[in-house]
Amino acid sequence: MHETHEIAVHAYGWLWLIPLFPALGAALNGIPGHRLHRRFGERIVNAIGVSLPWMSFLATAVAFVNLQSLPAGSMLLDRLWTWVEVGRFRVEMALGMDSLSAMMTLIVTFVGSLIHTYSMGYMHGDRSYARFFTYLNLFMFAMLLLVLGDNMILMFVGWEGVGLCSYLLIGFWYEDLNNAKAGMKAFVVNRIGDFGFLVGLFILFWGMAGSWGAEGYRFDGTTSLAFREMPALVAPLAQKTLWGVPLATLVGIFFFVGATGKSAQIPLYVWLPDAMAGPTPVSALIHAATMVTAGVYMVARMNFLYILSPTAMTVVALVGAATALFAATIG
Repeated sequence: MHETHEIAVHAYGWLWLIPLFPALGAALNGIPGHRLHRRFGERIVNAIGVSLPWMSFLATAVAFVNLQSLPAGSMLLDRLWTWVEVGRFRVEMALGMDSLSAMMTLIVTFVGSLIHTYSMGYMHGDRSYARFFTYLNLFMFAMLLLVLGDNMILMFVGWEGVGLCSYLLIGFWYEDLNNAKAGMKAFVVNRIGDFGFLVGLFILFWGMAGSWGAEGYRFDGTTSLAFREMPALVAPLAQKTLWGVPLATLVGIFFFVGATGKSAQIPLYVWLPDAMAGPTPVSALIHAATMVTAGVYMVARMNFLYILSPTAMTVVALVGAATALFAATIG
């Protein structure tokens, strides 16, 4: 155990099992699944596509119990390998679980597993039964990667994976042109939001990894994209400016653009009503359980950045209030 910015980090080598189980389900149902479905029927698809998400929930529960046995403010960390190492800058493939991600992971795995179980009856007899569970398992894997990723890079990979799976699931019955259009609409609108997320990520890295001097901008690589280390590194962004705007404000607003796409806030809410074109379990997974909470989770995860910018927090509050008022008065 060691201390990193008042966070007690405890090594825990089993977090990788949580996203692995749905990833295995997607691979097994996706590659030989159609042939298995034709030969053995829906039972083999269920055995793979439903049991593995429940195993992910059990692995989450075990990790949660371990986390609860530790002092307040602790986190579990599972370092897999080092992906990028340039000078003092390093990106690790690592998974982390603190109180925030533990709560979210429990919701994703438990509610997601319930939806998988319900899908057995709802999708019974569908000729693309195995393909449906492939997409559903892949969605759960991407969401778990988003939540458990210990750094911005892994979060962004999961973020994009969730967007891809929403396109595949909403347009699942693509033979109907309206369904295909609904899936494409969700994909395009979310890409607009993701562009904001990516711009915010670039500005964040640019602001943390360099400094301004007499000779202009100088990259020194003294930064980290790990959530457990970023709170101490983002503080200077409140003083650094770009076009006269504090970098903390710019990054916070651009990240929130990404959140408006995933969480269907004004003005990027237009994809959500059409998401009902997919099978009902998809609507439950996207609307209630996971995807629309991804933006909320990202803003909560980056709270150490938002507290540096009252302007960004005001924008979040105003857009959230406007969306709530709009949603309550339409129809």
